[in-house]
Amino acid sequence: MKDRSIFDTLLIIARPAAGKSEVIHYLKQTPLTDRINRFHIGQFSEIDDFPMLWTWFEEDDILEKMGKPRLHSDSDGYFLHPYLWDLLIERICLDYAKRKRDQAGEQSETILIEFSRGSQHGGYRSAFRHLSDAVLENLAILYIDVPFEESLRKNRRRFNPNRPDSILEHGLSDEKLVTLYEKIDWFELLDHPTHIVINGRRVPYVIMNNFDDVTTQGGEALGQRLQDALCQLWRLSME
Repeated sequence: MKDRSIFDTLLIIARPAAGKSEVIHYLKQTPLTDRINRFHIGQFSEIDDFPMLWTWFEEDDILEKMGKPRLHSDSDGYFLHPYLWDLLIERICLDYAKRKRDQAGEQSETILIEFSRGSQHGGYRSAFRHLSDAVLENLAILYIDVPFEESLRKNRRRFNPNRPDSILEHGLSDEKLVTLYEKIDWFELLDHPTHIVINGRRVPYVIMNNFDDVTTQGGEALGQRLQDALCQLWRLSME
């Protein structure tokens, strides 16, 4: 049954290292009652395309060691085919459908979806075309805004070479970050201050400014910034 006190599906998008994972980590640490009252997020599950693409990289490295051709990426870690970025969105939608199937008859939860896209590989314009009707039906979008220079700085700082597969500690080389994410098309897609049209559906969105890196600071500063953004988004989703 749909719970009208919490978001059904929340898409969190931003440049790499802009604070998406830190926001989700903060929400995990917030007691359920407070999370519902302040952020309209109940029990939640996450769908993030990073573990999917990292599995491809690991499989390609194994195949190369076996003397077989790589399937998804070259030896420098770039995708062999641009459409693989869209395949990740299709995989997200497939995982979403399975989560919804398994939720049937149970208490409602919020599903958080997270990804980043740069113009070099099709941007959000291409990614959004592959979002399913099921995802779009009750979707709301939180965009975390940072300049590229901040994305680059935080990407360098968070990278742990001993845990390259970690959600909170993975990173890209400066060269890859510039190539893949220096240019983004999010703002080019906006022709309305509160809603974006995706595949014929009006989807509410808010932009949370993180130029001052409140996500790394954490604590109540992040909590208040996030509360303001998500309460605004909740009001839009109720219109």
